[in-house]
Amino acid sequence: MVTHSGLVLHVRPARVEDEAALARFFEEVTNEDRRFRFLSSVRVGHEQLASMTAVDHHQTESFVALGEDRATILGTAMLACDPSLEVGEVAISVSGNHKNRGIGWELLRHVERFATTKGVKRLMSLENRANKSAIQIEQELGFDAQSYDGDMTLVLLQKSLAA
Repeated sequence: MVTHSGLVLHVRPARVEDEAALARFFEEVTNEDRRFRFLSSVRVGHEQLASMTAVDHHQTESFVALGEDRATILGTAMLACDPSLEVGEVAISVSGNHKNRGIGWELLRHVERFATTKGVKRLMSLENRANKSAIQIEQELGFDAQSYDGDMTLVLLQKSLAA
């Protein structure tokens, strides 16, 4: 796929052997963006990386967006669905030195298309209110924002998908 900035991305499901490349990728994600992705100031370790690479491919799918070299990870996207595949939660991260080039936008569109083919009826994303760029992208793609009960620092974004 090609982003609005002309950046060519090769998107594929993450594999177990991607763990080391994902570790390098998250070193290039800003501290703030890691906090937004994991909703805590976590150092990304084996447990988090394994949850992105050793997925069941039924309820959960994880994607990597590779650069033109097909080796460098520029972004990641994860879809985690409830057991009935009715609702899927999406989480996206982009390398700090590749932000504002359309990677997050294209990954979100990719996850939406993938979720639709699985029969997912609603996509959701839980964002820190300070993550204005992610909220803006999600709203531009038709997600509705609402307060998140119990935590005023968070906003819940949701979108119904066509069946």
